[in-house]
Amino acid sequence: MPKAAAARHPLHRHLTILGRRDPHIRRAIKEVGLPGPRRIEPGFAALVRIIVDQQVSTASGAAIWARLAHACDGAVTPARILAHGEMGLRGCGLSGPKARYVLGVAEAVANNHLDLDALDAADDDAVRATLTALKGIGNWTADIYLMFAMGRTDVWPVADLALQHGVRLLHGRRKKPTVKVMATVGELWRPYRSGAAILLWHYYGSARKKLVKRPNRRG
Repeated sequence: MPKAAAARHPLHRHLTILGRRDPHIRRAIKEVGLPGPRRIEPGFAALVRIIVDQQVSTASGAAIWARLAHACDGAVTPARILAHGEMGLRGCGLSGPKARYVLGVAEAVANNHLDLDALDAADDDAVRATLTALKGIGNWTADIYLMFAMGRTDVWPVADLALQHGVRLLHGRRKKPTVKVMATVGELWRPYRSGAAILLWHYYGSARKKLVKRPNRRG
């Protein structure tokens, strides 16, 4: 594990600590290396991007976001989202429900019912409660915003499917763990569960790439 890399990024320092504590984490780092830090600028556009990415592939989410950003002349703001309306957003590739969720967030920000900047002073539970009060934002969306937009270090999205499969592979399980088991597993990695999650996404993604590249020997 490169000491220089661990010194450069808090994420790598946290994973170094977890690797000393947990041999499973240490093995994952040895197999796939340290993941790169992931941060996005906090604010309205970040929250909209995460809503766009709900329950779609990475490629699909990126394509929809590119069309939306282009339609907004590169700046996804509440005013520009509201100007497009539901049909305009659907024309960018959002489903009807997602278009309405995004419009709801835009209205909340525009009407000063949601102050995303004020969330900086709130703890994780308060941020999660504020965001999930908005229609279309559940715990997963709130957790991703906490992790990647706000840089919170101890977030653990227990219902994330890829994360569940990451834990399955890490521990050699036959089936993906339940949400309850995920919560228990994550306790060992406090207060750096965000780092563990990022590593496990990286670990699972690497395993999937190897599976795709595996030659087909049938026939």
